[in-house]
Amino acid sequence: MIAFVTGPVAALAPTTAVIEVGGVGMAVQCTPDTLSTLRIGQEARLATSLVVREDSLTLYGFADDDERQVFELLQTASGVGPRLAQAMLAVHRPDALRRAVATGDEKALTAVPGIGKKGAQKLLLELKDRLGAPLGTGTTAPIAAGPASWRDQLHTALVGLGYATREAEEAVEAVAPQAEAAGGDPQIGQLLKAALQGLNRTR
Repeated sequence: MIAFVTGPVAALAPTTAVIEVGGVGMAVQCTPDTLSTLRIGQEARLATSLVVREDSLTLYGFADDDERQVFELLQTASGVGPRLAQAMLAVHRPDALRRAVATGDEKALTAVPGIGKKGAQKLLLELKDRLGAPLGTGTTAPIAAGPASWRDQLHTALVGLGYATREAEEAVEAVAPQAEAAGGDPQIGQLLKAALQGLNRTR
């Protein structure tokens, strides 16, 4: 198992970072929050989880070991694969997920694309004794300066989570006032949460 990768950031895309490790570019799937902390050319260390399938090897990257552990614990619930686990972490930080499960917050889980009311109820039951209590941490990091605008990053993240292009465009416009209020430093993680809440209300 590859527990972590360390090296300069060679490239960034809306859902992927390429980390150069010993002359090899490792493509790592990351949430918008994690990607927002990376800058091309700068050294990075990502905790990782390798998901092995018959036809693929996919490396998922996380800001810290706690996020990786939650990613792996989420997949112990029936019906939760790596993509859904990553979508859950794209919407909620690890502590927010622990809090949602500990308090039986069904609404928090249904804010994640792909989780309906029945699915949320099932997850709350299955994860109750697995995630543990909130640790009291989990601040949101501001996005780093990069070539893509917040609109492009947010739109691509929403499409990657399964929303149609038109839905994503409308969600981006809906949170534009919030982004503009933040000036030149909007937080993609916060905007993504707001956009998902809006989309969830309109469905």
